Amino acid sequence: MTGTYGTGATGGSRSKGFTPPSPGEAMDAMWDAFDQIRSGFEKKVGSRMGRGDVRAAVLALLFEEPMHGYQIIRQIEERTGGRWKPSAGSVYPTLQLLADEGLVTAEMTNDRKVYSLTDAARDEAADAAKDAPWAPTETKEAGRIGPLSKAGFDLAQAVAQVGRSGSPEQHEQAVEVLDQARRKIYSILAEG
Repeated sequence: MTGTYGTGATGGSRSKGFTPPSPGEAMDAMWDAFDQIRSGFEKKVGSRMGRGDVRAAVLALLFEEPMHGYQIIRQIEERTGGRWKPSAGSVYPTLQLLADEGLVTAEMTNDRKVYSLTDAARDEAADAAKDAPWAPTETKEAGRIGPLSKAGFDLAQAVAQVGRSGSPEQHEQAVEVLDQARRKIYSILAEG
C-alpha cells in the first residue's frame, strides 16, 4: 500500500513509499485552508448583480439625493469597495424603467440628466436603502466575518507566511510576538 499508513504483523508501522508533507507543504495547506475559510465569510458582492439589485441600488442612492447616471455608477462602485461596478447598460435602462413607472423624474442640469425620486417612490426607496449591498445590517453581518475574526484570520495568514518562508530566527521572533499577543488579549478579558 504505497502512500498510505498500513499495519504489519507488529502493528502500527508505516508502509514504504509514504512521505509525510514537509513543513513548507504543511504551511501551504494551512494557508489555503485559512484563505478558504475567510472567503466563505466575506460579503458576497460580485461584479455582476441581478436586475433587482441594480434597481434597489439606484433607488437607495436616489433616496439620499438626486444624481446623474454616472454618479450612481461611481457611488455603487465606491460603496461596495470596487467589488461591484454596474455598467451603464444596466443603470440607464433601470433609470428609464423607474421613470416609466413614475418613480423617478429627470431634469437637465449642466447638460446632464439628474434623476430624483417622486413621492410615490419614497417608501420603496427607503426599503431599498436598508437592504442596499453596502448597507450593514444585523442580517448581513450575521453571515459575515466580524472585525475580530478577520483580524485573527489575517494574523494566522501572517504566521503561515513566516512559517513557510522565514528563517529559524524569524520563527523564534514570531513565537515571541504571538506569546505576547496572547497574554495581552487575555489581559483584555481580565480588565472587563
